[in-house]
Amino acid sequence: MDNQDIGPTLRALRDLAPSDITDTLARLARTLGTYDITVYLIDFEQSTLVPVPDRSAHVDSPIALTTQGSTEGTAFVSRRIASESQHDITRVCVPILEGSDYTGVLAFTIRGGLDDEKAARCEELGMLTGAAIAVAARYTDLFNLVRRRKAMTLQASIQWDLLPPLRLKTPEAVSMGVLEPAYDVGGDFFDHAVNGFALDLAVMDSMGHGLAASVVSSLAVGVYRHDRREGQLISAIHRHLDQVLGEQFGGERFVTGQLAQLDLQTGHLTWTNAGHPRPLHVRRGVVIDSLPCRPSLPWGLGGHKVDVAELALQPGDSVVFYTDGVVEGRLQTSEPFGLDRFVDLIERSIAASTPTDVILRSAVNTILDYQDRRLRDDATILWATWLPQSTT
Repeated sequence: MDNQDIGPTLRALRDLAPSDITDTLARLARTLGTYDITVYLIDFEQSTLVPVPDRSAHVDSPIALTTQGSTEGTAFVSRRIASESQHDITRVCVPILEGSDYTGVLAFTIRGGLDDEKAARCEELGMLTGAAIAVAARYTDLFNLVRRRKAMTLQASIQWDLLPPLRLKTPEAVSMGVLEPAYDVGGDFFDHAVNGFALDLAVMDSMGHGLAASVVSSLAVGVYRHDRREGQLISAIHRHLDQVLGEQFGGERFVTGQLAQLDLQTGHLTWTNAGHPRPLHVRRGVVIDSLPCRPSLPWGLGGHKVDVAELALQPGDSVVFYTDGVVEGRLQTSEPFGLDRFVDLIERSIAASTPTDVILRSAVNTILDYQDRRLRDDATILWATWLPQSTT
């Protein structure tokens, strides 16, 4: 936006009432001549765009991403402006960006066509919408409730409140995560954070399912974040996780997982493994190996002896962390989904130039379909790519 827009915009965000978000955006976008604004948020399963209610009598319907010809769905999946013109009006759909995480779509109508200057302003409006939602979400449940398409279990609610944004992007790296079942997840967790020149990564899988698993997972996450913020090395964090969980649960509960740190300047990756499936190393669209690291016992079972593995990534390399629910899921009469199917799914998706976050959602949907949409265990994937000097 122009410099003269900054003051009024900041004051509008300061005074924003969540129920008035559409009206506030309409006022801020008056220079574009927009009208008929609708804010859509992606639901927790990342499958449906759900409209945020406003004060108007008109209520838009949710839009499934699989809906053919949906301008809103096209904008969200492609991460770009999508528009449709008829006569002298144009319906514009802009991805909503909260930081680096795509969380929905802003749809509105303008008179005339969409030139480059208008397109740039529309993109700014999408970013402004994300900022407004991020601010307002700190003191309202409205946006969380909009994203719920069905009842959520207590353990899933706890886990989602602990999760970071699903997508994290810096000039040197991108990290994205996904987990299922979204409304009933209990023991799985992932985390990513940028601290100085380091990208810190973690994936965890608490024993069992349900509320007890969520409680154990919450403690593990708390220990990890506390020690990370204290500047501890991942080897020390690994040992402390084992110590705390062992003291609290006496060996009756445990967590498997991996801790990793990527040097954003050099691509140097270090990681530890607490009884967890080995992550995959992707280079030029091919899974070239799984990353070896001598595992300790799971956290909580005396896994204080820890090895730290190292690898020099090349620009564009990715590392894919996952929990056992990704590869071990099966129907009662079938074989497990398996690592080979997972690898094949990754490579075919990359060959089709599919965006990484879409690959993750497609992978989870394929795993769900393989189990007749009934996961017996949580399934979580965390995908990190080193992109030095990238503007992607």
